[in-house]
Amino acid sequence: MKIADLSGYLIYPNPQDKSLTSLVTGIDHTGAPVEVDVVTERGLTVYLNKQEIVTLMTLGDHPEYLALGFLLNQNMLRPDDIVTGVDYDEELEVAIVRTQRETNYEDKLKKKVRTSGCAQGTVFGDIMEKFDTIKLAKNTQVRTSWLYQLSRIINTTPSIYQKAGAIHGCVLCHQAQPLVYMEDVGRHNAIDKIAGYMFKHQISPEDKCFYTTGRLTSEMVIKTVQMRIPILISRSGFTAWGVDLARKAGLTLIGRAKGKKFVALAGYERLIYDTDINAIADEPKGAGRNNAD
Repeated sequence: MKIADLSGYLIYPNPQDKSLTSLVTGIDHTGAPVEVDVVTERGLTVYLNKQEIVTLMTLGDHPEYLALGFLLNQNMLRPDDIVTGVDYDEELEVAIVRTQRETNYEDKLKKKVRTSGCAQGTVFGDIMEKFDTIKLAKNTQVRTSWLYQLSRIINTTPSIYQKAGAIHGCVLCHQAQPLVYMEDVGRHNAIDKIAGYMFKHQISPEDKCFYTTGRLTSEMVIKTVQMRIPILISRSGFTAWGVDLARKAGLTLIGRAKGKKFVALAGYERLIYDTDINAIADEPKGAGRNNAD
């Protein structure tokens, strides 16, 4: 398999990082001994100033981005907050986000919702908080040629999934170029890492699209809208509530994007058909990433 040109990425997975996978021995279907790479799963306890917020089960890379993004997508960290520091203690598995503003979310923490994501994501308080007030950019376009190019680049980018499986990926893209590619055991963590990266590096969302390997659920739609990204793409399928929320928010929702095929169930006015699909090759059987979740 030809490896993608990685020069356009700002950040992408590092499958050579030995701390992210472990070699485990076992036997295969014939009874023969085998050695298999499996992904790590470790805890990360997130504090906002002096208050413990949550313990996340995560792959373990980019804990600072994950902590920032989680707090942003929970509406605990404001886009205009001044972050004075993010301290990570690898031994204690703790990330502390410190802000200039004093914070106290005791009441919000009392209301917990388990999400439909793999590894069970958690949201606090009203998950629709601010959702109805967000206005997404209407003039952002997505060309079908960009969709096909994004799929080719992302599926040929070296990843931890290719090495060990059992993991999800999310990618922030601009037109046909992937920019920020994060993986984690749960898609909610992968999207939070990107949110944290965008916050720290002040990346504007209005002209971006978001690519995920997981299902297009309500959680994915809500977080994408909160991040003010107008286009969400997935290799996988949809949930009814996810579609309904995308239509209410004016989010372009594209799923089942494999080979030359895709389905758009919301925001189709942003789509520009500029490709002869007869010139697009069918995706080889088994190519791409797992889309079971």
